[in-house]
This record gives sequence, C-alpha cells and structure tokens, in this order.
Amino acid sequence: MRSREYHCSYGCPVEATLDVIGGKWKGVILYDLLEEPKRFGELRRRLPSITQRMLTHQLRELESDGLVHREVFREVPPKVEYSLTEFGRSLESILLLMRDWGAQYSDLIRQRRENSGTLVDEPSGTGDPGPE
Repeated sequence: MRSREYHCSYGCPVEATLDVIGGKWKGVILYDLLEEPKRFGELRRRLPSITQRMLTHQLRELESDGLVHREVFREVPPKVEYSLTEFGRSLESILLLMRDWGAQYSDLIRQRRENSGTLVDEPSGTGDPGPE
C-alpha cells in the first residue's frame, strides 16, 4: 500500500495538499486573500463565474480546514470578513509558484486545448500540458 510508504493516511504528500486546496476555486480564493482580508461581496466580484452557493461552500471548507478565518462584525448591516489564518499563510509560496507557472504556461495550455478541441474551462484530465 502506498500509505505505508509515506507514513501518512494519504497516498503521498501531494495528495494531502490537493485534498485541502484542490478544485477549481479554493486556490483562487486563497490567492485573493493573500493581499488582505475581503468581504464576501468582494470575493464574489473578483470571481464572477463562481455561484454564490459554491463560494459559500468553498469558504466553509477552507474555514473548516483551518486555512481561512471568518470574522463577523457586530454592526448593522452585519459585516463578515474573510482572511487567511497563519496556517493558510503557509501556502503563500505554493500559491505564488502556481501563479508564476500559470503566467508562463497559460498560452501553451490554451493552444493545446484549442488544437485538441477541449475547452479551456474544462479540465482535460489527460496528457501533460508542460513544455515539449
């Protein structure tokens, strides 16, 4: 079994990382919170293609995993602000590397997906989009 090889409940450490930040939205949400705390509406405006329900769900999971802190201010109307915890900040270098990699290879990924007939918004699930 792979879990014995790595001495953890995950198959490998990458699996543990992806379990926490994987998916279409979590990495983007965390990246947006690197700058400063944000209100729900600010996050929603920065991510126009995410539904309100999905943003709420992703924020709850990130909060449950200890990466995001949700602070409710006692005022009228109620103000809720999301920020990274210290644990969430530990992902900063990974998120910045992902940003840099995406900036470097996004054109190549787009070209390959256009050539294969796969839409850019859909994960291909096959092949290596890396350099040739």
